Amino acid sequence: MDKLIEIQKEICNKYGLKFEPCDLNLKVGITLDIKEKSKFFPIHALRHPAQGDTTGWYIWAGDYSDDDDFYKPLHASHLEDFCPLIIPFLGLAAGSRVLIAENGNYVDVWEDLKLLEI
Repeated sequence: MDKLIEIQKEICNKYGLKFEPCDLNLKVGITLDIKEKSKFFPIHALRHPAQGDTTGWYIWAGDYSDDDDFYKPLHASHLEDFCPLIIPFLGLAAGSRVLIAENGNYVDVWEDLKLLEI
């Protein structure tokens, strides 16, 4: 666990963004078909401020949808099975976006302060 936090802090430093720990016992919003879709489409992730029992992270691959049931709640600890490529980026603070493509060979991280508006 300490190694993971170290890796997450290094990523934050690399992109000049703040570190905000992600409690793996809390939930993310994720599309459950991400395992299959991430083989063909980039992984998208964004972080809103954490609320209640959520981390603020929302993760998907393929086309985005505004449908109410687009995301499903999943404890962050299960991301190892669903989307392991995103785990090193979970320490990015609210207001961050991530795009991972080509099985992790292409990564873009940026700040999107609109995500902080509630």
